[in-house]
Amino acid sequence: MSLQRLRTFIEVYRHRSISAAARTLAMSQPGVSQHIAGLEEAIGRPLFERTGQGVSPTSAAHDLAADLGDHLDSAEIALASARARSAELSGAIQIIGQSDFLSEYLTPMLAGILKDGMLVRLHAAGPGQLEERLLDGTADIGIAGYDVSDKRLHSQVILKQRLLAVASPQIAAHMNDAVDLQSALDEMPVLTHSFRWPTIGSWLDAQGLRASARAPDFIGHNLHSLRTLAASGYGWTVLPEYFCTACLAEGKLAIINGPQDPPENIYRLVWAPSALRNPRTASARQSILRSFLASST
Repeated sequence: MSLQRLRTFIEVYRHRSISAAARTLAMSQPGVSQHIAGLEEAIGRPLFERTGQGVSPTSAAHDLAADLGDHLDSAEIALASARARSAELSGAIQIIGQSDFLSEYLTPMLAGILKDGMLVRLHAAGPGQLEERLLDGTADIGIAGYDVSDKRLHSQVILKQRLLAVASPQIAAHMNDAVDLQSALDEMPVLTHSFRWPTIGSWLDAQGLRASARAPDFIGHNLHSLRTLAASGYGWTVLPEYFCTACLAEGKLAIINGPQDPPENIYRLVWAPSALRNPRTASARQSILRSFLASST
C-alpha cells in the first residue's frame, strides 16, 4: 500500500465524500476513486458504499482507520517539517482566530515567521467559521479558545489563561466589600461581547453564582470595548488575564474576588492534517508552537 493511497483513504474517510477528498488532495475525482479501488483490491474487501450524500465507510474502512490512527499524519508532519527546512518559504500564511487574541497575544510572536520571508494574513472568525475555513483550505492555521470537536481537524493546547472578573478600582472595591456578592453583581451594569455571555457565564459558574436576570447593559463588538468601558468606571466584565494584565498593573482595572479560584480558558492551535503538506504551513506551525512554549517558561 502506497503512502499516497493511504492518504487518499484517510481524506475520503474523514470527509465521507469522494469530491471533498479530491478538493483537499488537489486530485481529480476519478484519481481518488482509483486509489480507493486499488486499496480495496489489496485488502480484498470494500471500504466505502455510495450514498445520496457521499460515501459511507464499511466495517473494513473503520478497522483500517483505527489501525492507521495518527501514524500517517505524524509521518507527513515529519516529512513536511524536513521539507520546510530546505524549501523556499515565501508566500502568505493565513491564520484565523478570535480577533482580540490575534492582535493582543499572537501578533508579537510573528516576527520570526516574517523574517523567514513569509507574508502573514490574519483573519477574525469565531466557532463554526474557523473550522469551515480550515477545512476548505482558505485558512492554514487557526487558534481557538474552545474545544474543537470536528474530528477532521487536529489541535494542540498552546495556552491556559485565567478568566478574571474586573472593574474600575472603585467599583471592584465596592464589590469586594459587599456582604452579598451576588446582589452586588446583580445591581451593577454588566458588559459582555455576546448575548450568550460565554466568559462571564464561565466565571459565574466557577464561583457558584447565577447570571443576572437583567439584559446586558453593553454588548461590545470585541474585548477592547469591554476593557475600555470598564476602565472608564462603568460596570464590570470578565476578561482573559492576558487582556487585562497591563491595566491591572497600571491601576486602571482591579480584580473582583469571587469565593473560588477563577476558571481557566484553554487556547488551542488548530489545523487540517492535509494543510501540513505545504512546507510553509508546517514551518509556521512549528514556529508558533515554539513561541508559545517559550512564553510559558
